[in-house]
Amino acid sequence: MPVTDRALELAMTAAQAAADKKAQDIVVIDVAEQLYITDAFVIASASNERQVVAIVDAIEEALVNLPEKAKPVRREGERQGRWVLLDYVDIVVHVQHAEEREFYALDKLWKDCPTIPFVDRDMVEADAS
Repeated sequence: MPVTDRALELAMTAAQAAADKKAQDIVVIDVAEQLYITDAFVIASASNERQVVAIVDAIEEALVNLPEKAKPVRREGERQGRWVLLDYVDIVVHVQHAEEREFYALDKLWKDCPTIPFVDRDMVEADAS
């Protein structure tokens, strides 16, 4: 079963919020066929701990402002600011310091799962001008 429409909406909103805070290497992975506990992972990197926290805050704000508000059921790792996990049940967001991203390599761990294309709307707007 592929990712649900709700999960796709949450994932794209989270990815765009991360992009708006200058997150790097944003990837959305459809894990619906492999995991029964969530449909998609959103993975993003930041260059320092403060940026990790800023990205997480932006994602939470964007998702709570959707017409069907979404709040994380679990939030882990914020104190250290190196890897914050936001669990929205339909999606799980991982915002990682670049060093953690490279070390834990979640992208490689889930490489057999399809990715969902994400294009930063600011890049689209810049190309159009």
